[in-house]
Amino acid sequence: MCGIVGLHLLDSELEPQLGHFVTAMLTQMSDRGPDSAGIAIYGDVVDQGLLKYSCRSDDRNFDWISLAAKCGTRLVRHGDGVVLTGVPGLQSQIESHDVSIISTGVAVEVFKDVGAPISVLERFDIESRVGYQGVGHTRLATESAITTDGSHPFSTHDDLCVVHNGSFSNYFSVKRDLEALGEEFLTENDTEVAARLIGYEMNHGRDLGDALKVLQKTLDGFYTLLCATQNEFAVARDSVSCKPAVIAVHDRYVAMSSEYRALAELPDIDKAKVFEPAPNEIHVWTR
Repeated sequence: MCGIVGLHLLDSELEPQLGHFVTAMLTQMSDRGPDSAGIAIYGDVVDQGLLKYSCRSDDRNFDWISLAAKCGTRLVRHGDGVVLTGVPGLQSQIESHDVSIISTGVAVEVFKDVGAPISVLERFDIESRVGYQGVGHTRLATESAITTDGSHPFSTHDDLCVVHNGSFSNYFSVKRDLEALGEEFLTENDTEVAARLIGYEMNHGRDLGDALKVLQKTLDGFYTLLCATQNEFAVARDSVSCKPAVIAVHDRYVAMSSEYRALAELPDIDKAKVFEPAPNEIHVWTR
């Protein structure tokens, strides 16, 4: 049992409140996933030719200012969270300093850690964030260890973010097939397999909706997936749909969560179309 939340804003006037909304939503899902939590914030798109690198280190006293200078990047801190902005292709240089890169992209920033969801949100100052899209997850670990690397969201390709409630039964064989195609894995988590499969398909010409159709045909299990790219927001379910999902479509936003209580405080939720996606359905919204 894990908790998923997502908010895709259609009204730019709501963007200053994105952090407030997703903090409230994810806090409501704390009891569904007390082991770890994470969130992706989409906003503040960087200039052409630049890339954001969301980073973390096991050393709480790590000298990020020195690293930014060495790599020729701009450093931004969000509480304990670190985002470096620089030219593409800096992954190896950054990681050579015992730093992990959680995400890359022109819009996405990912923050995650073990611990109670509310403490994770506070550590990364999510409440104050501005943006147009947020995707969050609270984890109850089942198939792999409770680690920061194993927590969601998984951002395996530029600006792609995936969170998942459920489990895949054949993920190891799919992982082996993807490795043969050149995908490199960082964890034993089954959600990373889903994220890399989606990213691989999109890198080879499929749009997000079609990539999710490939996932439904390839991965067996019980799941609800929430996926996002720079401009898209998508929900997919398996053919049984025993993992809960609720979607709210409003003129000003699209929101999704594992339970309605996470949506209840959104603006004018009583005027939204609220529904449970049907088995094997895929829903995609584009900015």
